[in-house]
Amino acid sequence: MKRRKRIGILGGTFNPIHLGHLLIAQDAMEQLRLDQVRFIPSATPPHKTVDKLASEQDRLRMIALAIRDNAGFEVDDLETKRGGKSYSVDTLTELRRREPRAEFYFIIGADSLRELHLWREVQLLVTLCTFVTVPRPGFDPKPVIDPRLDGATRRQLRQHVLRGHACDVASREIRARVASGRSIRYLVPDAVHAYIRRRRLYQ
Repeated sequence: MKRRKRIGILGGTFNPIHLGHLLIAQDAMEQLRLDQVRFIPSATPPHKTVDKLASEQDRLRMIALAIRDNAGFEVDDLETKRGGKSYSVDTLTELRRREPRAEFYFIIGADSLRELHLWREVQLLVTLCTFVTVPRPGFDPKPVIDPRLDGATRRQLRQHVLRGHACDVASREIRARVASGRSIRYLVPDAVHAYIRRRRLYQ
């Protein structure tokens, strides 16, 4: 019997994509034996306001540049094409409709587990995919999960915690460095650095 395809999902604004995102994706691919990791940039993040949000076209292009040498990585414009607020439950529902035989692994930061009670239909979301938690610098490596979630959901959320590179790089820091004229070299791939300069993003 043919093995089901294992697909990692890494969402966010990617404003811009940076080396921390790529390290997380690579760690997930190796540790979970994923066939692919898909980068899905949001149209409008539902739970936060982002300053200097680059256009959807620019963010998609930067992701494509960042992952172009990795055959296991792919960019998916599902959320930007749909428009409006990007809810993960809608995205996973659509992905399951497209590929009912695939197994989806939804990759999130440990800090997000504290806020899951704010997510739309989180009890449904955990039935559509397997959550994978990435420890963040400054956060407890054992994820803190909102106690308002039921016991079965909390157990599922604790099952997969990535080991490896907890990279203290944030897109907001990169935007601030560009705005103040400081270097972002070694924080983003060279092709993304060149694109930001050419397009005069975040200035």
